[in-house]
Amino acid sequence: MELIDQHAKKIMEGCKERAREAGLKFDNETLEYIVTNRDMIELSPKVMIPTLYDYWVNDVRVLSGKGMYEAYPNNPYETVINTRPAISFYNDNNPDWLNVMIFYHVLGHIDFFQNNLFFRHTWDTDFTGQALADKRLIARYRSEKGRWADYVIEFARGIDNLVNYFGEVSGKIMPVKRKIGKSDYYFDIFLQKEKNVSQNDYLKEISRYNLLQKNGEQFFEDQFFAEVLVKYPEFDALYQKTLEKKEKINLDVIQYIIKHSPFLKKDKNKWMKSIMEVVRNTSLIFQPQIRSKIMNEGWASFWHETLFMKDDRIKGHEVDFARINASVTSMPKVGLNPYALGMRLFYHIMDMENRGCYSLEYFRLKDEVEKKHFDKARGTGMKFIFSVRENLCDFTFINSYIDQEFINRHDLFVSGKRLNKERMSWEYYVKSRKADDYKDMVINTLYHPPDIHVDHKKTVEQGPLYLVHTLEGKPLKIDFIENTMTGIEYLWGGSVRLETWEPVMKTPPEKKNATFWSQMPPLPASNDDGEKPKEIEWKKVLYVMENRKLLKREI
Repeated sequence: MELIDQHAKKIMEGCKERAREAGLKFDNETLEYIVTNRDMIELSPKVMIPTLYDYWVNDVRVLSGKGMYEAYPNNPYETVINTRPAISFYNDNNPDWLNVMIFYHVLGHIDFFQNNLFFRHTWDTDFTGQALADKRLIARYRSEKGRWADYVIEFARGIDNLVNYFGEVSGKIMPVKRKIGKSDYYFDIFLQKEKNVSQNDYLKEISRYNLLQKNGEQFFEDQFFAEVLVKYPEFDALYQKTLEKKEKINLDVIQYIIKHSPFLKKDKNKWMKSIMEVVRNTSLIFQPQIRSKIMNEGWASFWHETLFMKDDRIKGHEVDFARINASVTSMPKVGLNPYALGMRLFYHIMDMENRGCYSLEYFRLKDEVEKKHFDKARGTGMKFIFSVRENLCDFTFINSYIDQEFINRHDLFVSGKRLNKERMSWEYYVKSRKADDYKDMVINTLYHPPDIHVDHKKTVEQGPLYLVHTLEGKPLKIDFIENTMTGIEYLWGGSVRLETWEPVMKTPPEKKNATFWSQMPPLPASNDDGEKPKEIEWKKVLYVMENRKLLKREI
């Protein structure tokens, strides 16, 4: 691995100038390295962070990746890391014209990393340096503690998808006081909800507070609350209780275990907290990348195509570009290509905004011909997609902008699979061409970890760590429950409870007589595999992990 030469760096700096003129925004400093095709596969198992701490599963993936490369040699184009400065890796055998295309693609990624608000919590950190420090820390614990360090890593990684990602991001975008102020609690909660005072008494208290503040008393709040305690001696205790409750509500599962685990509070086990913090912080860095893959790749593909075609340095290589670009951004009929879908959706959004289609006038149109020829020539499409790039993630991007016009324009559909009994083979068919069905299909492929939190009240009252899974229409993966809860039991140092939901077949009402059932309407049409659709209902169950034995019972 080495830095690119001055010739390639000059090409990159030229791409930066053109990209900035087009509206992209990114830091001046970037680092570019060249590596071999074979070495490129060693970067991807660690999600493109070569300084990330070693973990045995990564080593397994590297070996399997090398084996796959031996059988099917491939030519990955680039890898880019969201760090300050941004670091990117390129193959050592790329011609100049191909580097122009790839550099534009990388600059699109960097612009997305440094301007999309879902990455806001990563803007102020040098994760490459932090990852190197974490790697050294874990190496030291491995030398001191042996295999127990890897056990802690494995157990923490089992729940690293339960981090409070949105809380972390919202705290950066809209900073708020972590603790509710004493005056806010007194006026907004205590007087109105706890004491339910009359409006007249409430206004008197506000006037008294404002008067003391107006007089410029240095410690006017202390004076004010001294009088409050005379009237309400229980105020301080209730205020502290509210602070503790608010703090515990905001803790995710890993944070809660780190702070409250009796096992980790022992002096001999405190070192485990450091490893858990490393795993949690690393997960928070990668969360926005997982949640914005379609947008991110679509944005980068949009710009490498837009800028490359205007670049005079690619003359004579238009056909070569078309061939490679088609292989990267072609829209498959069956399956999903995030590069293609994201890029075409950005083009679609820009066109719709330029024509003024995101307006009440357009949505009121019922005639398809009028919709097709609707054009207000607003010319604000480019500005609009920059706003989309800044404020959305994959879910909001897909849910907001995949519409019937987009489906019709690209002839998209949801495919189904069924058994042809005559040929005894599977066949694919067009299941739906509706935008809502296509949108649901894409959304179902997106990353969506389960919503699991700690019930602090039950944990304190009952003793075991009590986890609650919020039902969102999907069950937990049963195969993973036992191993995951075994790890949580070890880190907690005691029994663990998990309250969750599982689907069961809905039982039909008992047949009262044959005549009644003979008059029932026919069943709905069969699904893809030829079986009748089955109705389910959800039942609440409790998993209990104690002494590494898992039990389950209905609640």
